Order: sequence, then C-alpha cells, then structure tokens
Amino acid sequence: MKVSVIIPVYNEFRALGQVLERVLGAPLPANCGREIIVIDDGSTDGTAQVLAQFVEAGQVAAHRCARNRGKGAAIRTGIALASGDIVLIQDGDLEYDPNDYGRLIEPILSGQAEIVYGSRFLGKATGMAWRNRIANRILAIAAKLLYDARITDEATAYKAFRLGVLRSFRLECQRFEFCPEVTAKARRLGYPIFEVPIGYNARGIADGKKVRARDGFEALWTLVKYRFVPRSALLARQPQD
Repeated sequence: MKVSVIIPVYNEFRALGQVLERVLGAPLPANCGREIIVIDDGSTDGTAQVLAQFVEAGQVAAHRCARNRGKGAAIRTGIALASGDIVLIQDGDLEYDPNDYGRLIEPILSGQAEIVYGSRFLGKATGMAWRNRIANRILAIAAKLLYDARITDEATAYKAFRLGVLRSFRLECQRFEFCPEVTAKARRLGYPIFEVPIGYNARGIADGKKVRARDGFEALWTLVKYRFVPRSALLARQPQD
C-alpha cells in the first residue's frame, strides 16, 4: 500500500523545512510506502527555495501554482497528482503531528473504514482559543444535525481517504471549505466517517495561521448548501480508481 501525503502550503517559509523532516520521518504501518506531494500555492516568502532543496534530494514531489488560489484548490491539485492507495492531508505548519499517521491509516488498512478523521477533541488539543473551540463545536453539531455525521471534529485538517473514494466526489472547494465539502459529500453518498484521537498544538495569527472568522461562517454555509443539492451533483463526472 502506498500513502500519498498531500501538503498545501502558502508562505510557510519558517515551518516548512521542519514539517517535511517530520513527514519524512513519520512511522507508517508495515508494508506501507509513501509519496509526499507539496502544492506551493503561489508563495512569495521563500517557501519555494526551501521546497526546492527537498525536491532536488528526491524526497518530495512538488507543484507550484502561478498565483495563490486557496487551500481547497491546492488540495484538489494534489488529489489529481496522487498515485497512492490512501490520501492523507497534511498542513504545512507545526500544529499537527505526523507521528499520528499510523492511527489515521490503520482503520483503512484493516478494512474498518474508507474515510478517517483525526479528532483533536478525542486526543489532546493544546493552546486552542475558546472561540475556536466554540466554532469547531458548532460545525460538529451542524454535521450531526444535517448529515448524521457522528463526529467530534469536523474541521480537523488530518483526514485520510481511500484515493478512489475521494476522487469519486465532485470537489469544488477553493479556500478552507474543503473540510465541510468533503464531510457533506461523504455523508450524502453514504460513507461513514471513522474518528481516531490525535494531538494538536495550536498556533496564532502571528505564527502564520490563515483561518479567519469568515472562514467559519463559510464552512457552516457549505454544510448547509450541500445538504440540499441533487445527489447526482456530488459525484465526479469521471470517477477514477
């Protein structure tokens, strides 16, 4: 089995080198290989220079976007480039710990699940502001009410999928609405979401965090919107295995 780790980055010069070292060194279950695909979403701060060192060493594959399009668009580019059996999303900062990869992947390998979310609230979320906790709680409740998604952390960045399942969704996200869109479409199409506990070390705006209050409102609207669109509109026109 091969795991495709997709890392969308935008102006992560300070953290990217350390993130990639952690991803390269993260333990995977036995008989699992990995490919690391970094999507540089039009960075202007030296991210490209850091990334080039890992590309030249043959450690990662990279794609550079000519302009900043948004995290969701970058993830969609990564999905198109992935060649693994399993896709795992990794942020380009130090909030999430790649040592949790084994927990995320194991339910898929064992046949328990096809979609796995890493829950910060089943694990240990360090430093998360109270307003962010409230926003995350609201999104989890909305996912439960709208889709019967029995999850504690809808907005977690750590999500793992069988590649064929993920490519069967018609994804349209541009910014941070990847999470609610994929949650909505997974549940509308009948896929259960399996959760495992993970660690989390929150960072602030001064450290480069890019999510803002309006993104929370957009996430909530995305959950509501996809509850009522025709089911046929949720499927990719040409699903790929």
